Amino acid sequence: MPASTQPERVPLVTRVGGMLPELRPAERRVAQAVLADPAAVARESITALAQRCDTSPPTVVRFAKRMGFPGYPQLRLALAKDAGLEEGRTAREPLSGTLDASHTLEQVVASIGYADARAVEDTSAMLDIPALTAAVDALVNARRIDLVGVGASAISAIDLDQKLSRLGLVTVHHPERHLAMTAISLRSAGDVVIALSHSGSTTDVVAPTALARSQGATTIAITNHPGSQLAQAADITLVTASRETTFRSGAMASRIAQLVVIDCLFVGVAMRDMPTTQAALDASFRAVADL
Repeated sequence: MPASTQPERVPLVTRVGGMLPELRPAERRVAQAVLADPAAVARESITALAQRCDTSPPTVVRFAKRMGFPGYPQLRLALAKDAGLEEGRTAREPLSGTLDASHTLEQVVASIGYADARAVEDTSAMLDIPALTAAVDALVNARRIDLVGVGASAISAIDLDQKLSRLGLVTVHHPERHLAMTAISLRSAGDVVIALSHSGSTTDVVAPTALARSQGATTIAITNHPGSQLAQAADITLVTASRETTFRSGAMASRIAQLVVIDCLFVGVAMRDMPTTQAALDASFRAVADL
């Protein structure tokens, strides 16, 4: 989903983060300045921002157009608006999520709570309902469902595996590439593969997804980057929206965003046949109630 077509209610900073992998190096430096301190960029002239990012004013203009604006003044206005909304929401200076050794534990808690809450709100706002409907249709009619997620995304994949299996669907999670490739080599039309990767560039996830699609299986990607390799390899893409900076390797807000999409998928499938769903959930509950 290009930045210009994403819902306006999604904060600009979130959209910039989603476009980051698609930008040229010079444009990426401008984007990183926006992500680091959007309020500061909103106050800067185009010349000052270009100098700070070691680039030229025309590059800043190109970046603004990539984000769906006619030029830099409109980009600054949108950033100022978002910064004002954030300040009103938190009753303090907008939080960026960036942490260092000087921050207190109280500030750490505030920043993490902010990032996680925004991941939920922004992902809900950004979620493409027609794409979600298509994904639910595919799962309801699936003969078999394979889930591919490695590293931090494996945690989200396990959660979805458990949820769908409780509805009586035939699911299996592959936590590493060789297992995924082996199993998916036997898939075809009527099967569904769900692939999860925040970056959308994890080769261990992209390769099985591409293989599944080449064999006729329906492929669903859950990623933060709509222009990523994973999104391009999938039939259906569900885009998350999370901002992570200092501890990105911890995959914190991205995991929360993935779980929002997973819960929407689960409930969407469950509501297609409520009597069957209730019977399946009751049966699985009774099976462990006395353990």
